[in-house]
Amino acid sequence: MFPRIAAAICLLLLIGSLSLAAVGGVALIGPMFTHGNNAAHADGKIISIGPGKDFVLVTSNGHHIFFQCMDQCLASLAHMQRHLREHALTDVYFIQGPGKILMALNVD
Repeated sequence: MFPRIAAAICLLLLIGSLSLAAVGGVALIGPMFTHGNNAAHADGKIISIGPGKDFVLVTSNGHHIFFQCMDQCLASLAHMQRHLREHALTDVYFIQGPGKILMALNVD
C-alpha cells in the first residue's frame, strides 16, 4: 500500500511543479507577445493623474516618470484612480515615442 501512496504523492508534486513552471513562464514572456519586443516595464505607485489618463509614476528608488496614456493604452481611468487612492503597486508596459515621450501601452 505504501508504494502506491508514495507514487501518487510524487505524481501530484510533479504535476504541480510543472504547472507552476508553465504559469511562471507565461507570466514572464506573455507581455512580450502582447506588446512586442520594444516594450519596457516599470512598476511603482501612481502619484497623480491628468490631464486625461496621463499619469506620473514614482518607482521604488524614487524616480518620477511621466507617462502619456493615449488611445492604444489599455487602462481604465477608474482603475488608475483606485490605484492612486489605495497607493497600490502599478505595473506599466510602455514604449518610447517621438521626442522621448513615454507612451503607456498597459497599466495594471
